[in-house]
Amino acid sequence: MVNRRLFKRYLLIAIFATFSTLSSTAQPSVFSGQVKDQYEDIVSEASLKAMPSGAIAISDSAGNFSIQTQSGDSIVVSKEGFAEGVFHPEKLKGIIVIEKDFTWKDLLNPIFYIKNGGLWLMLFIVFAETGLMVGFFLPGDSLLFVAGIYSTSLIDSILPGGTGSPFIDLIILAILTSICGILGNMAGYWFGKKSGPFLFQRKDTLLFKKKNLFQARDFYDKHGGQAIVFARFLPIIRTFAPIIAGIVQMDRKKFMYYNIVGCIAWVTTMLLAGHYLDKLFMTKLNFDLKQHLEVIVIGIVLVTTLPVLYKLFFGKRKQYPEEQLKIKN
Repeated sequence: MVNRRLFKRYLLIAIFATFSTLSSTAQPSVFSGQVKDQYEDIVSEASLKAMPSGAIAISDSAGNFSIQTQSGDSIVVSKEGFAEGVFHPEKLKGIIVIEKDFTWKDLLNPIFYIKNGGLWLMLFIVFAETGLMVGFFLPGDSLLFVAGIYSTSLIDSILPGGTGSPFIDLIILAILTSICGILGNMAGYWFGKKSGPFLFQRKDTLLFKKKNLFQARDFYDKHGGQAIVFARFLPIIRTFAPIIAGIVQMDRKKFMYYNIVGCIAWVTTMLLAGHYLDKLFMTKLNFDLKQHLEVIVIGIVLVTTLPVLYKLFFGKRKQYPEEQLKIKN
């Protein structure tokens, strides 16, 4: 009889303890964070749903959100143009990253190459943009600017654990990038030098005018060194400048000297600007440059191309007599 009473008492205690535990764990908690894509861009108006409890939330213009969750809940995040993701709050550190679907516009985004190809793809792009005609559309200045921001992580990919010094990482990155840029210009010059004689013997067509070659040759005879150096800082032009230098038979030693000087100046300027401006803005203004790369890219393009566009449309061009343009037999 006593044992039965004790049994009932212990049973009631166990039931009460279990009920209390379930009740305490079922209390909702608020999870706050921010939604970004794989390129670290803010994702606004993303839908978040806690499953299975069913609470919902929407990320604001800054990607921030707050959502009620219960023990065992997962957060399902979705938005049109992005892959749906499922996340566990206890494993997150306040940032939810969802994968953005690929679009052709991504090819103009420098972080696309940093995130998907790392150091080796970045080096190839520097080579291609300065040495291959098909590389004229690739980002150059903006890619180096962003590479300066991510210099440590880029070097970590070839030196696990890094060097321990952000400055040394930056120097190594500058050396590797400069080598690729110099080799790229050499490839462009070689291609131009091989095709130059043929072009000077070619007849005029709708798209090809021989007077343009004479104008280019006069320009390189007078400003060849400056052209090679300053072309490094000009999108599209830096792709074709070494090719044209080869076509007009610019002196090889002169070309190599200014090729090296121009490449080192271009690479170090862009890498240092990205690395130190990012730190300066974050420290002094709490302003993350990575969140405003589109504006920075547009700014770089405008600063480097406006002088050229002005010269192109408003500068005077030299006229050549018809006898000079005739094909020499």
